[in-house]
Amino acid sequence: MIALASECLLFQMSNGESIPFSADMISAEMLGETANLFDSEFLSNAAKAVFHYYRHDLGRQSVSMGEFAGAMEKVLRGFVLTAKAAAEKASKVAKSDLFQIAAESGAGCELLFFPRLRDELRQQLRSSPRVLRFSGLRGAVKQLVGAQRWGNRCQDLKEQILSYIRECVSAEPANADFALLVE
Repeated sequence: MIALASECLLFQMSNGESIPFSADMISAEMLGETANLFDSEFLSNAAKAVFHYYRHDLGRQSVSMGEFAGAMEKVLRGFVLTAKAAAEKASKVAKSDLFQIAAESGAGCELLFFPRLRDELRQQLRSSPRVLRFSGLRGAVKQLVGAQRWGNRCQDLKEQILSYIRECVSAEPANADFALLVE
């Protein structure tokens, strides 16, 4: 009888045949809706982790394909739930660009900027986001003031915009659970 290499594990097939595999020789394929949640590198690392579990943690020299597949499924099921929750959470972030709103309003046109900002805020709140994120505050302020450098007028307008956003959010019908981020 030939000794099994220390980095190999015998996989027992359903027909009774046993084939030695190393962790690097194992590949996994995902089918269905979960196939796009994991890349090939992640699947390879998951298979190596399950291999390590049987070979080193349990000290086994052989495992059936069914046992290995079951363990892989159990590991990936946990990651699927985590990946779906993360994807769902990420999809509930509403993003708006204050600089773009300012640019569309025109230089020095604060009178057009504020109503446009309120419309954007209302539109984003309709989707019931978990996070409402406004970016480009500094650029928007400089655009509206027509300044190259940050000064007192910029600081005052920044405070006005932040105050206006807070007032608009509080005036909207109660959107129970979301975070507001302005940067």
